[in-house]
Amino acid sequence: MDTRIALISIIVTDPESVDSLNALLHDYRDFIIGRMGIPYHKRGVNIISVAVDAPQETTSALSGKIGRLDGVFTKTVYADSRI
Repeated sequence: MDTRIALISIIVTDPESVDSLNALLHDYRDFIIGRMGIPYHKRGVNIISVAVDAPQETTSALSGKIGRLDGVFTKTVYADSRI
């Protein structure tokens, strides 16, 4: 199974979506290398970075599911496939 390293950037503006987001991340825990969350109180948002090593389809599926949550915005950056 070919995997790629990727970074999923997430901004959460709706605190009601945090439990759903954490459930998704838990479901994909076997692919997660690490995560960092920063609460930005001044703007009332949470900024989260999730590093993954997974097949591209798996990363895309996770990012898509995250992006469908209310008040959650995401973008994914992939490392070069040669890494």
